[in-house]
Amino acid sequence: MSDYPISLWLLLPALAVVGAFVGRFLNICAVRFPEHLELRKQLTSLGKPWTVCKRCSVAPSSVECIPILGWLINGRRCHSCKARIAGVFTVIELLTAALFVAVYLCEIHVTPGSNFANGLSSIEGPRGPEIIKSFWSPGVWLHLRYALHMLMICGLIVATEIDRRLRIIPDGSTVPITVFAIAASLAFGQLYIVPIWFQDASTVAMLKPIVPAFLKPLMVPWDPTEFIQTWPRLHGLLVSLAGAVAGAGSVWIVRQIGFLVLQQEAMGFGDVVLMAMIGSVIGWQPVLFVFVLAPLLAIFVAVINWVAHRDNEIPYGPFLSLATIVILLGWPVLWPLVKRMFDMGPMLPLLAVLMIVLLAASLQLVQLIKRLFGIQTGPPDDIEAEWTSADHLFYYNYERPDQQTGQWKQELWPGTRAGQGLKRSHDWRHHDH
Repeated sequence: MSDYPISLWLLLPALAVVGAFVGRFLNICAVRFPEHLELRKQLTSLGKPWTVCKRCSVAPSSVECIPILGWLINGRRCHSCKARIAGVFTVIELLTAALFVAVYLCEIHVTPGSNFANGLSSIEGPRGPEIIKSFWSPGVWLHLRYALHMLMICGLIVATEIDRRLRIIPDGSTVPITVFAIAASLAFGQLYIVPIWFQDASTVAMLKPIVPAFLKPLMVPWDPTEFIQTWPRLHGLLVSLAGAVAGAGSVWIVRQIGFLVLQQEAMGFGDVVLMAMIGSVIGWQPVLFVFVLAPLLAIFVAVINWVAHRDNEIPYGPFLSLATIVILLGWPVLWPLVKRMFDMGPMLPLLAVLMIVLLAASLQLVQLIKRLFGIQTGPPDDIEAEWTSADHLFYYNYERPDQQTGQWKQELWPGTRAGQGLKRSHDWRHHDH
């Protein structure tokens, strides 16, 4: 008799069905979020009928509410206005269903006849999951962590689809998940993959003779186990916060270096917030792994895009998302390849500074080579600026410092003119001498 409470032959199809329905909800998010700039309006827009038809706002029929099959039964068209429904919505539903199953198999790592007491997760770190409450089995912690990871993946799917189409990443797909991940890490304490800090004693001993003098006092063996067991929830909070800072900080630094060297925006601020979300869920060591892996995945697409369209700009969010999913699914194979770097302990900050300097130098070298070959660097100089309606309004208001020009004098609240910087000018013009 199997120790596993539910047969996998029933559980996995059930996860696929749940994932398909979740994918339909993600489609609604991907359609609604770009319509608003404010986070509050992005979230409240989900209260409207869940239709993906861009022509009408009619509530979907009962058949259309069925993921994948509803699209096929209706002939890939809206039941009301007969507009064609893009196949990308069905692809997202299929992808979400597949990821619900694939991530479960990789993270829970169970087979029929196994139990959680003897079989540990394939994604766990060197000391995870730590048991905080004895009446909660390892299986409970693994499922809680799986749920948090799937919430992150749902945000990644929405961000990827919007970034692919519009090259923006709305806060609705990232900020709420970041806040929830930090709160959940504090509440449960052990949803992390690897602890906040670890280092290999032999590696530290080997590096100690060659490090600068100011680092030698730090080159001592340190085991976080006691701290984790004494302050489990504080440790969980620190893991999540450090991950958010490392994720956002790594992209922000590259963004600033790219702007200084290339004289143009290298990454959007949406990528910064996206990496903060990823780091708040998986921690600072894995999110730095994501940061390194994403460019390797993007370079092939960038080359193809340049050859085919002569376009050197691609949305980067999809590759950050893809790198995150690849690392989660391939953790047992990929993590040992980079773990030795994090075993270096106090040497990591010096290594990070060195990598930043090398990045700036390499970008500057690329700019120099492009100038030698006569290739345009920075934004083009011959682009004629288009006179937009916003420019006209700005010009009109600038030429009209007194908003009551040509009108009878009106009594207005003084704060109105003060907020526009016109109060002193108005008082001088209309002062009774």
